[in-house]
Amino acid sequence: MSSGAFAAVQLKGEYDVDRLLAELHDLERTTWAAQRTYGESLEPGEATELDWRVLPLRSPEGSDERTDPGGLGLVGYAGTSWLARAPYMASILDALPTELRAVRLMSLGVGAEVDEHRDVPYGLPAGWVRLHIPLVTNDQAVLTLGGEKHTWQPGTLWFGDFSRLHSVRNDGTERRVHMVIDAYVNHELLELFPAEFHDELRWSDVLLNRPELPLVEAELPSFACEFPLPDAFLYGESEELAAADDQHTADAVSASPDRAGRIRVDNERLVLDVDGEPRAGLVHLGEGEFRAMGWTAERTLKIEPTGVGGPRIRLRMRWGSRMEEVIRPATPATTVTA
Repeated sequence: MSSGAFAAVQLKGEYDVDRLLAELHDLERTTWAAQRTYGESLEPGEATELDWRVLPLRSPEGSDERTDPGGLGLVGYAGTSWLARAPYMASILDALPTELRAVRLMSLGVGAEVDEHRDVPYGLPAGWVRLHIPLVTNDQAVLTLGGEKHTWQPGTLWFGDFSRLHSVRNDGTERRVHMVIDAYVNHELLELFPAEFHDELRWSDVLLNRPELPLVEAELPSFACEFPLPDAFLYGESEELAAADDQHTADAVSASPDRAGRIRVDNERLVLDVDGEPRAGLVHLGEGEFRAMGWTAERTLKIEPTGVGGPRIRLRMRWGSRMEEVIRPATPATTVTA
């Protein structure tokens, strides 16, 4: 684990609870929607049946309706109209020294319990982390994370390694409300962590955020191509990607077939199509390597239009210092615009 012995640590930052609660009171005048997940369909999943309600402050495209955390997609993240009504909360988010993804107010009702699970891929080896600022809690609202029990106090800032098994249960007499922040990892964010955390950290297993290096418009067509795309790259784990490459090489009967991948130019950006359907905008990280919008560099495509032996694509999946890579031949696309 990149976080060493620490399942959770308090970060630098304490906030005015009265101001937080005043804005929460205003925001609670609206109806909060059920928590949803996000999966392969590029649409939010089924609403949870638990009393687990969400109000999004940042979401894909700033949608007021998106209670899911988002992921692979065609749009970026932006503040919602609810965030515009909460200037103190907005100032807290603005002060965090990194790029943010989804930010949600999440309310766990009295008697509700979220079963044990992992949030994947999250954590320092994946390049983004999930932070919490409690607003309302009670002694019986307990998070169990990595076998440790936590009841974080209002107005504090916490990192939890939610790639570990965790669950939460509210046996108290009032709801539990946290601001849940998905943040990309960079040096400045890590400065908020305590010294004892740094001492235990395996720095080689930290995947730092790589800022976008925009391409000029004239470069874009050279990256347009078609190629076989392993399904594991989109939705699997690194071990599954390695297995997909072994199966592809051996032409195993049991191998799941590659999907039809295509990169094209659309409105002065590159877009990844899968089986003829647009799946993600691509963000250039340098040297012809791209991540998808909504992802970190945990998964990237390195396009080599003039590779040895012809055009090819390197599909990479990282977890800290570990990387799996498969190479697929690419064919320059005959039509490069939408």
